[in-house]
Amino acid sequence: MPDVLQGAGVSPGVGAGPVRTIAGAVPEPADDRHGVDQHRGDADSERATALAALEAVAADLEERGERAAAAGNTDGRDVLNAQALMARDPGLADGVRAKIGEGVAAARAVFEAFGVYREMLAGAGEYLAARVTDLDDIRDRTVARLLGLPMPGVPESDEPFVLAARDLAPADTAVLDPAKVVAFVTEEGGPTSHTAIIARTMGVPAVVALPGAASLPDGTRVLVDGTAGTVRLDPSDEDVTAARAAATARSSALAEFAGPGATADGHAVPLLANIGGPKDLEAALANGAEGVGLYRTEFLFLDRATPPSDAEQEEAYRKVLEAFPEGRVVVRTLDAGADKPLAFLPAPGEAPNPALGERGVRMSFRHPDVLSAQLAALARAAAGLTAKLQVMAPMVTDAAEAAWFAAACREAGIEHPGVMIEVPAAALRARDVALEVEFFSIGTNDLTQYACAADRQVGGLAHLQDPWQPAVLDLVAPAAGAGIPCGVCGEAAGDPALACVLVGLGVTSLSMSAPSLPLVRAALARHTLDDCRQAAEAARKARTTTQAREAARTHLPALTDLGL
Repeated sequence: MPDVLQGAGVSPGVGAGPVRTIAGAVPEPADDRHGVDQHRGDADSERATALAALEAVAADLEERGERAAAAGNTDGRDVLNAQALMARDPGLADGVRAKIGEGVAAARAVFEAFGVYREMLAGAGEYLAARVTDLDDIRDRTVARLLGLPMPGVPESDEPFVLAARDLAPADTAVLDPAKVVAFVTEEGGPTSHTAIIARTMGVPAVVALPGAASLPDGTRVLVDGTAGTVRLDPSDEDVTAARAAATARSSALAEFAGPGATADGHAVPLLANIGGPKDLEAALANGAEGVGLYRTEFLFLDRATPPSDAEQEEAYRKVLEAFPEGRVVVRTLDAGADKPLAFLPAPGEAPNPALGERGVRMSFRHPDVLSAQLAALARAAAGLTAKLQVMAPMVTDAAEAAWFAAACREAGIEHPGVMIEVPAAALRARDVALEVEFFSIGTNDLTQYACAADRQVGGLAHLQDPWQPAVLDLVAPAAGAGIPCGVCGEAAGDPALACVLVGLGVTSLSMSAPSLPLVRAALARHTLDDCRQAAEAARKARTTTQAREAARTHLPALTDLGL
């Protein structure tokens, strides 16, 4: 194993300490239809035992959630409450009952019932596939309880440690003590995984997608850099001291840059936050967000049997608008379908590739009443407020779709309609689309996935899921040059070097996770608009992602000075 491992940094900072791994995995209950996995004939008793174990796990998750909330981690509580709802899902209970009715013992029945749900989620797209880890955690806790095995979870330690695992379950991360856990290192996960979200909330450095993380020997001393995405094995005291000094210097350097986003020569680039609802406002404001560039309204709708009421929607929208009286709030209408199916908004049928099915604005065509209700709630929420409300549709393909959405907005009293540029067809014909709306917002995550034909859930295609792909930059350019304001709200906007490149391509605003705002603000403030343009030109001339990064950075020398 090399001395330095490279993964993806998802929560900045430096942490050093001995590795501690998650307690041993719960074994799969035996599968022997004529032997040990059969119960002894009392199906009613077996059902009661299985369902009691599920309820006990749900209650434990809720109790952990309350402890997390008491410690100030309301995000953790919300995640754990969502897991508790999974454990109490009536469909899951029915599946367990059915298996036990076939003679299967409680532990095996639970395992198989979860397996049905697991397969459904794993193939349902990005959002729900990311919930597979949650489901596995509930399954393992229930099976462990039924078999009398130790509950999986975070190890006890008398000293601060680096927590390493294949992935971390919300039930574990939500109740961690940041005084004890100095960093997270996982083999799986990504920027939007629960590990990343909770790590950023806790202010703990984290590196995910790190090959070999789950195999790190217990007790091995490591140095984790959540900004660079590196894990150094057996670092010297000098290595640790130097890394901490560099992190402190970087924080001090970033603190010098405050105020609105702009390049060194005064070219304004508003820096906005991506949020999922009012609960994300505190972090956005603390990091100097000038507004919201992506309000993911689907989080109001997910995990519910019925849609939120008009009043509930209006309240959630108004809170965000009130937080930025002098700024803008860009709201994405319901992005349902594919990876985010809704129980009350069924798709017409299962698409072989859900990412290419009826999602985003395509679902709005099929359910215009849902869109109308959302637009009306937004218009009411904005009434009498000074924030500039902009509303955009996801997954727009052409000018006709853009025109349809703009008409729906104006009918509802929304004055500033826009669309997301995620489909390559829309990027290539951006000038046509621009005639119908007031602004664009480029979703680089999906644009990269579609341009490179690389499913975002397939880890083996990670090298193709990189927004530094010159071809992706070639698609950004026409949208940024279509003659209307064009922001970027994908993960690319939070990369300091790539943010400069995007500005050089003509992007007029950048929206990102709140912790990335200071990094991008500093990067822009140390380079002129001409520097950014030269970096963009160099990146587009490159032939690979690695060459594009290196070429761009030659025109952005201050990134090294800032430790970015």
